[in-house]
Amino acid sequence: MLTPRQRSHEGCWTCKKRRRKCDNGRPTCQNCHQRGVPCEGYEVRLRWGSGIASRGRFTGADKPVGECVSARPKGRQRDLEKKRKQSVVEHDGVAGNGDSHDPMIDASISPDCQTQVAHGKGHLNALEDERLFNEFLTSGVNILHSTTVDDGDNVLPSHLPELCQKSEALYSICLAFQASLSKDIKSRFFEYFDAALSMFRIELANSVSCLEDATLTAGLLLCSIGFMHGLPWTMHIQGMYNILQIYGFDHPPGERTSFRTHLIEVMGVMDLPTFAVGRQNPCLGIWRRYCRSNTWAGEQHSDRSQVEVVSGLPRSLLDIFSGIGEGTKEEDFWNWLGAEGSFGQMQLWQAYKLAGILTLRSRSSANSYESQMTLPKTAILVSQILSSIDAIRRASDDSEQQDTLIMNAINYPVFVAGLEVMIINSNAEWKELIRSCFMSSHLRSEYGFEDRLLLEILEEAWKRNDERVDVDELAKARGTELGLL
Repeated sequence: MLTPRQRSHEGCWTCKKRRRKCDNGRPTCQNCHQRGVPCEGYEVRLRWGSGIASRGRFTGADKPVGECVSARPKGRQRDLEKKRKQSVVEHDGVAGNGDSHDPMIDASISPDCQTQVAHGKGHLNALEDERLFNEFLTSGVNILHSTTVDDGDNVLPSHLPELCQKSEALYSICLAFQASLSKDIKSRFFEYFDAALSMFRIELANSVSCLEDATLTAGLLLCSIGFMHGLPWTMHIQGMYNILQIYGFDHPPGERTSFRTHLIEVMGVMDLPTFAVGRQNPCLGIWRRYCRSNTWAGEQHSDRSQVEVVSGLPRSLLDIFSGIGEGTKEEDFWNWLGAEGSFGQMQLWQAYKLAGILTLRSRSSANSYESQMTLPKTAILVSQILSSIDAIRRASDDSEQQDTLIMNAINYPVFVAGLEVMIINSNAEWKELIRSCFMSSHLRSEYGFEDRLLLEILEEAWKRNDERVDVDELAKARGTELGLL
């Protein structure tokens, strides 16, 4: 009579798998040898979850379960420990930022594993993060600037690795930024973004004596993500500005570095009143107060014809934009002398200069100012803007111009020209040009999240065929806050 085979609990892995009795022979068992099958041996095997745990009490763990989990307390000791932890949870409640933790995690995961869980939560794994970060440094960062790929004044890429050593929030925001650009992981962008946003809020709240360069950089990159996805971003400018007002704009205190000046200038450009659609927080006047000549920037940029790398505009032109609503007139734009640059840059600056005039005219109903000069009619300005932009667009398709980033800067003049609803609706060719500027370029069609949103707002304005349409209200109705950079 055959007896049921007993499951081996102490034998080799092959006998365990086949549920055979093992003779525990070393180095290999004789049962496997007689049957002609390879013996898998007796080594201890660690149990792994599938990648990083996505649920349960091991959420975020990327270590073998057997290595991370400490021995379970027994009997009365376990009951008392469980009761104590439950009372702590009831006393503390749920964290105000929305983060919650399983009270049993701390009891079941070793301290080393806890650190790895906290660091890895919300990300795929260390190798994936490193890949994303390297891609951001080599390509993704180019979306943030509007001059050329190899511009020596673009100091961010060289500073990022060191800054990320000082700020976990900055590193996470770089990953979130690149995740939104990477086709293979774009679906997980909001997972990265939520983790990065939480880290930034904690880091900003802990800025009790000054705002470090790393944290300031993190906040500015977070604003850039807001531009791209129509997510609220001016609140981050407001929060950082409040801290800077308390502790000063210099870092270290009393020392004004060129990189710090660059960061404050970027913050000032983002804050300019003309470069936001659906703004949820008021303009703070950062460029006008701290970045114009003879103010905070001091002698570092005394030559106002130098180009600011994020906007791609000369600082003298940004000075004029910063005065909109504070005394800037149409003549100030019209009389702007320009600056030295490439053909593409000059076309861009001409488009901005004329778009600034249109911006002032759109606000003219709110004041009684009349120009003392005879300036071109609005329809002529629109045609000149679109002519300059079309020249830039055609040049960007030239293989010899692949290092230029000027196309990153065309949103503002194109959008402002598109707001002249009656003029655009009467000219189908111009309307198609605006659409193609937003969508036709390979880079802009692949990465231009804000471009699609901006075009949708313009399409809605054209459909209404009303010059009085308020695009800020259209954006707010969609729950979006967009940047024109």
